[in-house]
Amino acid sequence: MRFSHKILGLAAAMAVSASASVAFAQTTITGAGATFPFPIYAKWADEYKKATGTAMNYQSIGSGGGIKQIQSKTVDFGATDMPLAAADLAKDGLVQFPAIIGGVVPVTNMDSVKPGEMKLTGPVLADIFLGKIKTWNDKAITDLNPGLKLEGPITVVRRSDGSGTTFVFVDYLSKVSPEWKSKIGVGTAVAWPEGVGGKGNEGVAQYVQRIKGSIGYVEYAYAKKNKLDHIALKNKDGQFVQPEEATFAAASAGADWKGTPGMGVILTDQVGAKSWPMTSASFILMQSKPAKPEASREVLKFFEWALKNGSKSAVELDYVPIPTATVSLIQAEWKKVTDASGKAVF
Repeated sequence: MRFSHKILGLAAAMAVSASASVAFAQTTITGAGATFPFPIYAKWADEYKKATGTAMNYQSIGSGGGIKQIQSKTVDFGATDMPLAAADLAKDGLVQFPAIIGGVVPVTNMDSVKPGEMKLTGPVLADIFLGKIKTWNDKAITDLNPGLKLEGPITVVRRSDGSGTTFVFVDYLSKVSPEWKSKIGVGTAVAWPEGVGGKGNEGVAQYVQRIKGSIGYVEYAYAKKNKLDHIALKNKDGQFVQPEEATFAAASAGADWKGTPGMGVILTDQVGAKSWPMTSASFILMQSKPAKPEASREVLKFFEWALKNGSKSAVELDYVPIPTATVSLIQAEWKKVTDASGKAVF
């Protein structure tokens, strides 16, 4: 009898464990992709779990990885800072919408320069990353910064992985430097002519912190978190501007979300006296006909909550929340995520 009681007890314990596993599976959202929005997605995930009990597990692996994961259907959503074209969305059966807006910023490690004190133009920045400008006292830099003590070799730090942050950075350089456009071009990964490669925004930030005289590029939240020195950058209107929520918002003010297929607006090099030149939206990718409609429903519930309740946290981390007028357009995109019968999952 005692043996049978032990067996029954063990079976009951296994049943509880199995039901707990099922419950966990049903209340955990999985996503992967861009490192650019990771700080705010992590913050939202923490707040959402406290509010609803549903967890969101996000892998910060870069936009290229996020695109591959959602294409292979191994996650509930992917995230990318390089919006996919309408043809690619259709080919892979994907739905796309923006979730947050932020900025990519060049960052440096120089003892003699205060944060935001050094000024650069797009063409000069491109020449640095092309390897044409190799020292900080090059005339192209000192002419922009009279009075600053600039000297020593330049070490370029760039991404080693497929990256939406890279896409934003090189898309901007291609718009301001014909040589960059013809020799290097645009993509989440490019054939870098110069530099040390770091994985993720985290890897670039760590290299810049360690290497004196270095210059790299990261999403602004990483620059602030790691206390990296940013530069002032000349925008399309000829004004030197600092990276901050106001300049990111200025760059996104005229975005044509409605008229752009898949809402894939690229916000680099926008007009406006206060516009930050390397502003970007970060996008969510979902299967239009998911194998697990209930999981996709949970994803959309999460982003509905984030768009409604996450603005304060976004601003605190120096992102720009999606404008209220744009939310209805995003919700229309959500209707394209359907179950096998063609009914919208959310």
